Amino acid sequence: MNTSDGDLGRERVPALLAARDDATCRVREVLDRVGEKWAISVIAELGKEPRRFNELRRAIPGVSQRMLTATLRGLERDGLVTRAVHPVVPPRVEYELTPLGETLLDTVSALLGWALDHIDDIDKARIEYDAH
Repeated sequence: MNTSDGDLGRERVPALLAARDDATCRVREVLDRVGEKWAISVIAELGKEPRRFNELRRAIPGVSQRMLTATLRGLERDGLVTRAVHPVVPPRVEYELTPLGETLLDTVSALLGWALDHIDDIDKARIEYDAH
């Protein structure tokens, strides 16, 4: 049977998500983290280059200081981002993707691209749905 990787995923994912085991719960936790409102933007920005906190905040419209801090802490806890404190006065803190975090860049880019390509279709569907 000659099946592409995408086809294998389409067959495997529904069965995985239907399972009620520990691995499935853990996968959902990871997807929740990566799917948080600001995580994709942070990953995309750090994929360009390491950034200081305020550089990230300026690069991501609408994110509050509190939400950016929480997002960075969660991504750091999951091993996707590192936080480096440089011993200068005042201290300089820089964030960057870990090698594990870098493995998400293609997926994040594809997801952002898909959203940009289909936002008009989604807006149209919402208008049609809400009209009923």
